[in-house]
Amino acid sequence: MKRIIGTLLLLLVVATGFAKPKYIFYFIGDGMGPSHVLATELYLGEMQGVIGRPKKMVFTQFPESAFVTTFSASNGVTDSAASGTALSTGSKTSNGRIGTDANGNDLYSVALDAKNSGMAVGIATTVCINHATPSAFYAHNTNRNNYNEIAQWMLKADYDFYAGGDAKCSTEQRNDLYERAHKQGYTIVRGYDDFAAKSSKADKVMLYQKNVAEEIPYSIDRTADDLTLAQITKAGIDFLSKKSDKGFFMMVEGGKIDYASHSDDAATMIQEVIDFNAAIEEAYEFYKKHKDETLIIVTADHETGGIVLGYTGEYRLNLKALSSQKVSVDKLTAMLKTLKETTWGEIAGIVKENIGVEPRGNHNDNETVKMTSDLAKKIANEAIYDLDRKALISWASGNHSGTFVPLFAIGEDADEFNGVIDNTDIPNIIRRIAKFGKKR
Repeated sequence: MKRIIGTLLLLLVVATGFAKPKYIFYFIGDGMGPSHVLATELYLGEMQGVIGRPKKMVFTQFPESAFVTTFSASNGVTDSAASGTALSTGSKTSNGRIGTDANGNDLYSVALDAKNSGMAVGIATTVCINHATPSAFYAHNTNRNNYNEIAQWMLKADYDFYAGGDAKCSTEQRNDLYERAHKQGYTIVRGYDDFAAKSSKADKVMLYQKNVAEEIPYSIDRTADDLTLAQITKAGIDFLSKKSDKGFFMMVEGGKIDYASHSDDAATMIQEVIDFNAAIEEAYEFYKKHKDETLIIVTADHETGGIVLGYTGEYRLNLKALSSQKVSVDKLTAMLKTLKETTWGEIAGIVKENIGVEPRGNHNDNETVKMTSDLAKKIANEAIYDLDRKALISWASGNHSGTFVPLFAIGEDADEFNGVIDNTDIPNIIRRIAKFGKKR
């Protein structure tokens, strides 16, 4: 009897030693630093009348966490091309390069390793599908701005699921790309309802907005017809889980956290982090049904904006003030541009209604104004700046910083991610625990 029990225990140890995640989610919040995450949870707390974090996001409750360094091969402050390449390949490169090293040699993505191991693969984002971060998982190019060349790599990589904003290139180039994609077996669907109607008969899928658009609108600007990152994630799970009995690898980018932070637009940024969390919740619901087979990693490519929680010497925040903002700074600018010839009274009404502050200056409401693009942008930026100050938030810049970014993980072998690590460590850890081979 003792021998039988010992044999069973040995078999259990051996089986455990060979366990590996079958389903891998790799979430990247573009531009999302620690203060972006904390600001979002403190805002949610203030909206409940509480100081602190009574309403934690799902990913901040994951059991494993780490700090991640983000410097590139060429600078202590990275761009999204170099950081995306580090996160996808496990190797450093110079700023501006996609899937190549500093000498122009190709670097290979963990997504390709997953495909070669028999897993289905999906790449998703809220920005254009050939933007720096998503393209780092399938393309090789020495210049991130070679958008049309980069888009061609989608077909060369031949992954099962692409989703997000349409490819950024000319209309003619995009139409040619999609025509060749169709011939290669891709079903191009527009909107979640179209996906639901056509995906069951599709071999491979490209999921975009209903109308051609290089970005999915900000969460704060969303209409009922717009895709959400949560819908994209759910679609990816539904499609990829049926593609291969060996599981799937899915990279999901919350790309517009970065955009809002470049604009120093705190309310829009917070709504983007909330939207990112909603996508992670879809993965977490899947995880709860496949706990012993699923790994979820949440991190960022870099921090954007140098956001500071606290502005005056009063040692306080007023984040609930941000709830008065109804549109992004980009949407407000677009709204003001449509006015052509208007009055300061009409301008003040639009700014007050959508942002919750008065535009700057002592103007007569009846004073006639000829609206220009520069004036619209100036009024919108000033309104957002003043609301952020009212919320007692400030920004160090409108660009990237070199600070740590957070990492959160749950699931099979999630405890491999801890301490202070580099962004290149993440895909290499995935390779090790997923037992990906060298075949390419």
